This record gives sequence, C-alpha cells and structure tokens, in this order.
Amino acid sequence: MPLDTQHLQTTVRALEASVTLYRRAFEERQAIQQEVYRLAIVKGFELTQEVCFKLLRRKLRDFGHVARGLEATPIKDLLRVGAQRGLLTLDEVERWFAYRDNRNDTAHDYGDGFAHETLSLIPDFIRDVRAFEKRLHPESPDSGTPN
Repeated sequence: MPLDTQHLQTTVRALEASVTLYRRAFEERQAIQQEVYRLAIVKGFELTQEVCFKLLRRKLRDFGHVARGLEATPIKDLLRVGAQRGLLTLDEVERWFAYRDNRNDTAHDYGDGFAHETLSLIPDFIRDVRAFEKRLHPESPDSGTPN
C-alpha cells in the first residue's frame, strides 16, 4: 500500500515559508515578527522530523519489520535500519543524527544561538526530507535511490 506523504509535503512547505518570513523580518528588524517565525521554524523542524520518523516506521513494515518493535526502536537506530534498507544514505543518516540532536536541544535553548544553529541546518534538512520522501515511492519514475 502506497504511503500518503501529503502531510510531510505540507510541513516542509510551511517550514520553508517560516524561514523565508523569518529572514525577511530579520532584514526589516521586526523583532516580534522575527520571534514568531523563529518559533514557527522550531515547531516546523520538530514536526517535520516526527512525520518523517512515522513514515519511516510505516515503510520499514514493508520490509517485514514488526510495528510494535519499530515503535520501541530508538530514533537513531531506526535511521540506521532505514539506511540498511536503502531509504537513506550513510551521509544522510549522519545529518539526521545532527537534526535529531538539535531538535532535542530545543527543550533547553530557544535563544538566538539556537535559532542560528537550526537555521544553518535547514537547507540540508529540507533537501534530505525531500530525498527521503521520493524514496518512499519507488514506483515513481523520478524517485531517487541512495548512492
């Protein structure tokens, strides 16, 4: 059964829009708007990751993994299994580890340093999310395959 990735596509577009609006507010020195968009980026970054992990678990069931076991699998191990199944490259897994670590830090640091660190990850994150989403649909003629 094909996976529905519509929600993932929506979260990525919302994240991209938040980054664009954040940068515009920064350039225009609109402090309140900048803070609103920074919070939207943090939430969008978190939500997009969670949607990806949910889809990864669902896709791994196609390879015979048991749903209950996947739910109990730590995220970093889940990412490694995804690489073993060709859903992620090893380089992508390393970046996903950094995304996950950054996401876990959001509970402790919402300041400017965090925002700049997260913003520096976003371009690669969006590229990696889009590549992952394509690999979830191997029947699609333009789906990518890991190198």
